[in-house]
Amino acid sequence: MAAASTSPSDAQTSSGLGRESEPSLDVELLKEIGKKALIDALNSVNGAKTLVLDPTLAGPLGLVTEVALLKHHGVDKMFWLEPGPLSSTTSNIVYLCRPLIKYVKILADQIKRHAKESLKHRYTLFLVPRTSTLVTRILEEEGVLGDVTISSYNLQFIPIAEDVVSLESDNAFKEIWVDGDETVIYNSALALDTLQKLYGPFPRIVGKGDHASRLATLLTKPLPEQALSTTNIPPPAAPFDSLIILDRQVDMITPLLTQLTYEGLIDELIGLRNSQVELPLSLLTPPAAPNPANPAALPSTSAAAVIPVNNEKMKKHHLTAATDPLFAELRDLNFSSVGKSLNKVAHRLDEDYKARFQAKTPAQLRDFVGKLGGLQTEHQALRLHTGLSEMLVPVTRTDVFNKSLEIQQNLLASYEVSNQISAIEDLIAQGADMQVVVRLLCLASITAGGIKAKSLESAKRELLQAYGYNYLPLLLSLSAPPLSILLPNPLPVSTVPSVAASKYPFTTLRKSLRLLIDDNPEALDEVENDISFVYSGYAPISIRLIQCVAQKNGVISNPAEKNVTDDGDAKGKGSAKKLYAHPILGWKGFEDVLAAIPGKTFDIVQKVPGGDTAPSVTSLLRPHEQTTTTIVFFLGGCTYTEIAALRWVSRQNRGRKFLIATTGIVSGGSLIQSIAGVSKKGPGSKDTSIYSLSTRLTLLIQYHTSALEQMAPRAESKTESEKPARKTKSSAGSGGRKKLSAFNKFMQSEMARLKETEPDMAHQERFKLATANWKTAKENPRATA
Repeated sequence: MAAASTSPSDAQTSSGLGRESEPSLDVELLKEIGKKALIDALNSVNGAKTLVLDPTLAGPLGLVTEVALLKHHGVDKMFWLEPGPLSSTTSNIVYLCRPLIKYVKILADQIKRHAKESLKHRYTLFLVPRTSTLVTRILEEEGVLGDVTISSYNLQFIPIAEDVVSLESDNAFKEIWVDGDETVIYNSALALDTLQKLYGPFPRIVGKGDHASRLATLLTKPLPEQALSTTNIPPPAAPFDSLIILDRQVDMITPLLTQLTYEGLIDELIGLRNSQVELPLSLLTPPAAPNPANPAALPSTSAAAVIPVNNEKMKKHHLTAATDPLFAELRDLNFSSVGKSLNKVAHRLDEDYKARFQAKTPAQLRDFVGKLGGLQTEHQALRLHTGLSEMLVPVTRTDVFNKSLEIQQNLLASYEVSNQISAIEDLIAQGADMQVVVRLLCLASITAGGIKAKSLESAKRELLQAYGYNYLPLLLSLSAPPLSILLPNPLPVSTVPSVAASKYPFTTLRKSLRLLIDDNPEALDEVENDISFVYSGYAPISIRLIQCVAQKNGVISNPAEKNVTDDGDAKGKGSAKKLYAHPILGWKGFEDVLAAIPGKTFDIVQKVPGGDTAPSVTSLLRPHEQTTTTIVFFLGGCTYTEIAALRWVSRQNRGRKFLIATTGIVSGGSLIQSIAGVSKKGPGSKDTSIYSLSTRLTLLIQYHTSALEQMAPRAESKTESEKPARKTKSSAGSGGRKKLSAFNKFMQSEMARLKETEPDMAHQERFKLATANWKTAKENPRATA
């Protein structure tokens, strides 16, 4: 029987009360190290300098330092590293970038241009996070190696929250699983090794995934010495008890789903990059300061909610719990609970403002004026998050958003998969965003073990016609190993064995890991006491696997539910009786589950300096007062919903805290756009693909060739394959393709007409207009009068 329902916000608040006094690692030390390393790099170049910055580093550097600090250390002007001439008034030019070929080419062109113009500068190149032989060779080929001093700026983990550190490598997933570039794995090993030097060794390394196994192997071998830009490091308050490493490919379902937590939904619908979000200026501008002498002039919380945000200038805002306590309360809540929490805060602030009427004496007035600054700060935070919620709500009420959620829920339950594919094609006709459609197709393929070949080819064709053939490389990358998340069912005979072996056993895991919570009254209570609250009834596989190591009882039942039942009359003080976390014993008890998931499973026990005792035995004998830290590293990125779920796991027991480390924060949209090589642009943008026309034509030929190869084995398997096909008038001229429907014929002619009448219109906008015209076309049998 499920326990009494507890709202997520209440559960989060009450469960956090008993944990504030527990020690935790000070991750701000990593920020100080990054800042000092940057200052040392700038100071190594004497005199005033012009800084030429890689645009992708602007966000990460903003989390480490401020522009004022750069100017204080000799930076005169700053420019983006982009093609074109570079004018500098200083003799020193400092380039700060990642070791990418395109940036090195730009740098070389600018140096050669200066040489032609007889401009003399001293050039220094700082590569992030380390130097590269490839960069040296390119500079040598360009003939400018002798003009450049090459060094490195070792920027590694950056704190983006009190319990989250990130390498902020946006393309880590694509580099590993599409490009085959494993540089980020080595960089991750160096960053994790730095954590060991700062906070102590990892007694045990547990994980899942082929690339995660390579990373773990690197950590067990001697790595190059790294000079730390800090001294007098205090001993860690909560030393590591283990390191858990997960491949992103071990759980591709979670990022493909729409995130439903407050922070996750902001990332999905608005965009949250490097902890910064672009918001209308009115949300960030504090209201006019009231006059305390005039009580009537004090702000009203009820009037702060309605803020016009259309057609306004946008400004970047750093969303952080360090300076915004209200965001700390809201960020991990399911979005359905955010309105209730904001309402509570508004009522409390209203009561606090009304306290001015009880202030009669000078001392009471002085006390109220002393509190007024804090109330105004809370009031501005309330305005900000109310406005943010108002920006999200209209999107969550659109047909496309809700249809997408419905398809996701049905696919997770394996309900009428063929109908869901048809619904996805309907979304294409409605003009849904490309990444939404691709995410749903990949989700259908993973959960159902592949999509029927005919349906898959039809969906791909519709997608390319609707959004453009520049997305053909994306479809090929998703279908090819090692990714292989968009596959036909059954697989063609010519498929390589590695693809067949990588099929995901979702239906098996759904039961063994208790991934879905049933839709009934008792289960609704259970959702609020389980990690499944982040997806309104679905538990992320990645977090369930972490529970298999660090909270084994949480996989088969709900620990929060038990705590509420055992201490139901505690009224919010249930955390005082929470059980201590069990010691880390690897995958014990879940070996069969791990064996079913593709990829290597590993459990490495390391010798801790100063003793040969196995860490599992040591942890069994540890005093209850000692708090340890389990670090979880996501290789390939993690989502905000996974962070929220892992924080929930951390709150259920005493004696263990989690430090979440990742190569970067991702969402389904960011992964798809990264693989596609395109960036988000507004309506009217034409071709944003990085692929050239010749590359697209080559891939188009490969696509049709592979399609013909897939068709051949299916023809041989039929009993009547030896019989010659009947030639008909329709099939002879179309190569055996099915007869075009009235809709297809109309779209062909209408798209051609619109291309002539509206030549400047983007292809996607033209397709939307043609689809709208179909509703009233005479060719449409269901056309409205």
